[in-house]
Parts: sequence; structure tokens; C-alpha cells
Amino acid sequence: MINITSSKIKDTIISLKRGEKGIIGDFSVDQIPVKLQEMGCLPGNEVQLIQLAPFSDPLYLNINGNNLAIRRETAVLIEITKVV
Repeated sequence: MINITSSKIKDTIISLKRGEKGIIGDFSVDQIPVKLQEMGCLPGNEVQLIQLAPFSDPLYLNINGNNLAIRRETAVLIEITKVV
């Protein structure tokens, strides 16, 4: 028998649907490009998914007023808390 404990799966930017917002949580600074961090992709900032490109890559985001396109492989590394 499999015993499943109360381990919560973390939301990341790729879990957002079009128009949804979230607050950026912790992420490994080594894995996120410095340019994204300089453009506001930092813990505590709000992120909104604006649009998905064909085949869902890249993602078009608004982070604190800056419009960014980031790769899916990068978005999966950035944890968020969804805003309801």
C-alpha cells in the first residue's frame, strides 16, 4: 500500500492560466538569469500570465509592470502563490 503524506505540490509560473496572477516565491538565484531578476522577477513581486505562444513556449508575462517573455524551462523553476 502507498502512504501519501501531506506533501503539497508547489505552484510555479507554468501553472498559471491566462489572466491569472501570482506572487513570486523563492527560487534558486543560480538557475534564473540575472537579466530576469533585474527586470523585476524577484520574490514578493506580482506576476500575471498574459498569453501563451503556440506550443505553450514561451510564456508572455507581466511582472510588476514589465512585459517579459520567458521560456517554459525557466518558468518551471519559479515558485508562486496564486492570487485569488
